[in-house]
Amino acid sequence: MAAEAEVLDELRRLRARVPQLTGALAASVDGLVLAQDTPGVEPEGVAALTAAVLGVAVRMTDATGQGDFRELLVRGTQGYVATYAAGSSAVLTLLAEDRVNVGRLHLEGRRAGTRIGELVDAAAARAEPPPRTASNPKSAPKSAPRTTAMPAPPPTPASLPTRTRTTRTVRATTRPTPNTPTTSES
Repeated sequence: MAAEAEVLDELRRLRARVPQLTGALAASVDGLVLAQDTPGVEPEGVAALTAAVLGVAVRMTDATGQGDFRELLVRGTQGYVATYAAGSSAVLTLLAEDRVNVGRLHLEGRRAGTRIGELVDAAAARAEPPPRTASNPKSAPKSAPRTTAMPAPPPTPASLPTRTRTTRTVRATTRPTPNTPTTSES
């Protein structure tokens, strides 16, 4: 990715502004590491978990009518994990000590998420090839068009599929007890 160095610089500046941050990671919505500054933490695992939690968070906001996903905060006994939307195809995950000022964490995380989103979206726009047209002979196909399908772009937080839940009605029935002869002893 062309913006990797710029995203990494943004992560480092963010960690300098919020000293209680113990790690910062930018990932694609499908769980690939874009840039990371997470000493002592496996970035690929955090990116994969971020994608998983993002899917749940997007479904939660959809199911409750709260709009598009923006952020998620998880608090553990040792600190916080905060995830912020970063443009249309990335997320920012921050790891922070328990003593962090949560308001400051949100303020700086939102700002950094916006900036990283701009960097990633701009890099993605530059990477897309120009559309082929008949008036542009360099881009016109030289042979018959291919019949293979192009791979789908990675999902954005707003376009992640939602699951529908089907319910099944189970009817409770009772079985008759078998007739057992009763004997009386006299």
